[in-house]
Amino acid sequence: MRYALYFTPPADDPLTVAANRWLGRDAFRNEVLPRGSIAGIDAGELAFLTAAPRRYGFHATLKAPFELAVGTTEAELLTALDVFAAGRACETGPRPAVGLLDGFFALVPAEHSVALHDLADAVVRDFDRFRAPLSDGDFERRNPAQLTSDELKKLTVWGYPYVFETFRFHMTLTGRVEPAQASRTRAAIIDHFGPLLDAPLELSALALFVEPQPGEPFVVRSLHWFGTRLSKRFA
Repeated sequence: MRYALYFTPPADDPLTVAANRWLGRDAFRNEVLPRGSIAGIDAGELAFLTAAPRRYGFHATLKAPFELAVGTTEAELLTALDVFAAGRACETGPRPAVGLLDGFFALVPAEHSVALHDLADAVVRDFDRFRAPLSDGDFERRNPAQLTSDELKKLTVWGYPYVFETFRFHMTLTGRVEPAQASRTRAAIIDHFGPLLDAPLELSALALFVEPQPGEPFVVRSLHWFGTRLSKRFA
C-alpha cells in the first residue's frame, strides 16, 4: 500500500463536485461517475483526456505517494496528521486559474501564495519520517536523466523532485493534450468550472489518500481539519 498527502477541498465542496464530474470519479467514495458530454467535449474524448488524473482523484500533491518506512504504522501516521492539523489555522489561499503545465491542464494558483508554499514545505518536512526510501523502480519512473541537478538532489533526499523551491501547486485535470486540442480544452474547462474559478481556495484540511494495490485508484482515507475540528475517516 502507498500513501500520499494531498490537498483537496471537502467532498461536498462545489469545486470538488465539479472536478469529480469532469474527471468521472469521486475519490472520497471511490465511485466512477456516469459520463456525458461536458462543455462541448463528448464523453469518449473526455474519458480519454482524463484517464491519467482520474486514477489519482482531484487533488494537489503536497507529499508524493510513498510506502511506509520500516518501524512506522498507519495508526501512527494518522495520529501525526491529527497533531499536525490541530496546530495549523485555516487560511484563505489564492483563487484557482486554468494552467497548462508540461502539456497537461490543471488548476493552478492565480497568484503566488505564501500560505500555500508554507503548508507544502511543512508537510514535506514533517512527514518524511514516515516515508520509505524509493525503490530503484520508483526512482527510475521519475526520469532522473531529465531532471536538473537540484531536482535530482530533491528526489534523492525527499523522494520527489518538486518540493520547496521547485514546488508547483496544481490540481491535474487532463493528461497530455495535443497542441491542436489545447485551445478547445482550455475553453471547455473554463466553461465547466465557471464562477468557481473566482472563489479563493480555503486551506482548511490535509487529506490522506491511499493506493491499496499498485495501479489501483487512489482513495481518500481521511481528512484532517486544521484547528479544532475533528478529522474524518473514509475508506
